[in-house]
Amino acid sequence: MYTRSTAARLAGFTVSALALAVFSGVVQAAEQPIVTEHVEVIGQAASIDQALKEQRSSDSVKSVVHADGVAQLPDENAAEALQRLPGVSVERDQGEGRFVSVRGLGPDLNSVTINGTLVPAPESDRRAVALDVLPAELVQSLSVVKTLTPDMDANSLGGTIEVESLSAFDHDGLFYSFGGEAGYDENTNQTSPKFSGAISNRFSLGDGVDNFGVAAALSWQKRDFGSDNVETGGAWDFEDGARLEEMELRDYDIRRERTGAGLNFDYRPDDLSSFYLRTLYSRFKDTEMRNAAGVEFADPQAPGELGEAEGYRELKSREETQEIQSYVFGGERMFGLWTLSGQVGYSKSSEDSPLGIAGASFEGNDDFAGAGFRDGKKPRLNIGDDFYNPANFTLDQVDREKGYTKDTEKNLRLDLARDYELAGYPAQAKFGGKLSRRDKRNDLEVWTYEDLDDFFSDEQLSLDQFQKGNVHYNLGRFATGISAKAIERLLGGLDRADFYNEEESRVNDFTISEDIDAGYFMQTLDVDDWRFIAGLRYEGTKMEAKGTGLRDDAFEAIERKNDYHHWLPGLHARYQLDKDTQIRAALTHSVVRPTFGQLAPGFIIDGDEASFGNPDLDPLESRNFDLGIEHYMGRAGVVSAFLFYKDIDNFIYNTDLAGTGAWVDFDEAETFANGDNAKLYGIELAYSQKFDWLPAPWNGLLLGANATFSRSDASIKGFDADSGRTLKRDIDLPNQSDTVGNLMLGWENDRLSLRLSANYKSDYLAEVAAVGDRLHDLHADSQTFVDFSARYFLTRNLQLSFEAQNLTDESFYVYTGRRGYNAQYEEYGPTYKLGLTLTHF
Repeated sequence: MYTRSTAARLAGFTVSALALAVFSGVVQAAEQPIVTEHVEVIGQAASIDQALKEQRSSDSVKSVVHADGVAQLPDENAAEALQRLPGVSVERDQGEGRFVSVRGLGPDLNSVTINGTLVPAPESDRRAVALDVLPAELVQSLSVVKTLTPDMDANSLGGTIEVESLSAFDHDGLFYSFGGEAGYDENTNQTSPKFSGAISNRFSLGDGVDNFGVAAALSWQKRDFGSDNVETGGAWDFEDGARLEEMELRDYDIRRERTGAGLNFDYRPDDLSSFYLRTLYSRFKDTEMRNAAGVEFADPQAPGELGEAEGYRELKSREETQEIQSYVFGGERMFGLWTLSGQVGYSKSSEDSPLGIAGASFEGNDDFAGAGFRDGKKPRLNIGDDFYNPANFTLDQVDREKGYTKDTEKNLRLDLARDYELAGYPAQAKFGGKLSRRDKRNDLEVWTYEDLDDFFSDEQLSLDQFQKGNVHYNLGRFATGISAKAIERLLGGLDRADFYNEEESRVNDFTISEDIDAGYFMQTLDVDDWRFIAGLRYEGTKMEAKGTGLRDDAFEAIERKNDYHHWLPGLHARYQLDKDTQIRAALTHSVVRPTFGQLAPGFIIDGDEASFGNPDLDPLESRNFDLGIEHYMGRAGVVSAFLFYKDIDNFIYNTDLAGTGAWVDFDEAETFANGDNAKLYGIELAYSQKFDWLPAPWNGLLLGANATFSRSDASIKGFDADSGRTLKRDIDLPNQSDTVGNLMLGWENDRLSLRLSANYKSDYLAEVAAVGDRLHDLHADSQTFVDFSARYFLTRNLQLSFEAQNLTDESFYVYTGRRGYNAQYEEYGPTYKLGLTLTHF
């Protein structure tokens, strides 16, 4: 945030006394008013104001986050920036925001586009795109479109997240920004670096002036961090009180590297034509070491009780590299009253996991006496010293895996619009079509090393031989670490082919192709203070899945096809109540295909037990109604309220079909099924304002707040073996939080910008248990994250920044049925960052 001025008198700023300098900057602003000639302002207010202008003029219900004038989003990555918007929350991985939920609907029910083309998902089983793979430096704006017009893909129930990257036409002339940052993780006491840069300029081609633009951005970050975890997996026996069957302590040590690059070109040969090429590359490498120590009680125990238990140690050591590539070429040309536009897009996502240790388990040589725990929420293991003696454990089994997933999407879109008058009112007719071809392939290879005592002596397999230092664990006493290299050296003398797990390797492989042909017609009409948009979209889908099943030790090739067609009408209305107030209403339809994990054709049938995917699943269909009002109040100011209602058919859930239909003689038949109907309804409230009419220094205050209150109703069915009946029960939609809210308090002047923000998400249903076993449903507890950031311009072009994330050391807690019974508890600790940015604009 900076204002070019003819005069400014401000206090000095020192890195070593950041907190004092922040305070003194505010005080001095009060004592010495600044005489300025406002030429250009960038900062929190300017960024919010740009976003609100885009939101205000949109034909859809839309929320926007805009980078400020130095191409900086308000948060570290795209996911965490989006969580500040009304109705948006994030799923976190190791404390970092990754996947985005909109209006309580899970990330797989939303879509992500980069520069207008769909982003496929790197993970083998998901459609959701982890937005932390997109460095903030590559993004110019982020939008969440909550009501889809007929010219948009209909593949989102909550919202479509639109990512726009940097363009040379975002700035006048030469622009550049280069920065460095150091981050400190309090949990692991590790310091991590980050470097980034962006540059753009315009050039003159032919007879034009500044009609060709080039923009480039690059970002690299390495982060060393970790978390401490204790979990039961929901292994509580509720038949006789609440007794725990097993528990496990986990320590995560992670190195995460992000690399992102973008190169964009814009060409505007005249006032009637424009062309662009957008390219983006993102690489996300995760190296994880997980040490675990656990017990299985001989009999379920209550807190404080002691008994015998089996003990074990485990190690997981893996590396995953996710890559996203996106290439988009498009343009627009006007021919009188006609406008022709088109786009060709290609995106590819992949996840490569080289050979690693998926699990190495060391079993206790004997049972451990006097074992117990205390505290049902954050269990603390109570056990004798023998449990911590490595000589009492022997290597039992090692699973090694490598895998590769690739997801590609190619599309071609063409739109034609004509402006005309209808009964004397401005109107536009628009029609077009889109062809999309998507292919997802998953290849997993598994080796299972068991019966190791046939090859090695007891001494060679003793945990004594695999120790690796102490584990940094904050939730109690932990054993020494385990060396992955020592395990790999031991197994190196064996012939890997002798341990190939053909079952796991073949059944988890699949290829799924998804071809979508779409066409639409849309009519826009402006009548006095009204704007109406009505239209119809058609989407036809052809899905083909190929894989392998295993039936009683015999492999079977599987090929399944599924075709479906959807006609999706839509109606939008916007009424300008006065120059600053408008009312919006929308009736829309959307369709979301099942995830690839749900569609995977592989199966395993072993006697009377079966598990399988379901390629015959129907897509989710939703009828959506939105009604709201927006009132804009000067610079960076808005107050709004929106009601929304979604009527969803065919929602998908886990189920057990044992005892029914073709599975009548089975004890277990786990798969996915379509539910009948679900409803989601709620209200979004938002407020933002800069108090620039107040006397200094209070004229630098900014306040932003939003809250979304929602409810959902759904029902599931399943066969209950104990009663011999098909049961039905009501549930909330999985991953749907009833309350999501944000509060932001900011202050800024010509050089200093401060922001304190809080993000709240209420508890939600994370996993549904058997239809007759509500007590074993898993619920994620509510979370509140508090962050602070400060920016200070040492000079007009040099900015110092400080960030403190997760100031309250918020944890992640999942409970079983009721809040007092742990399924998973995880702590991360705060993170602090100090950075320096050089900018020319």
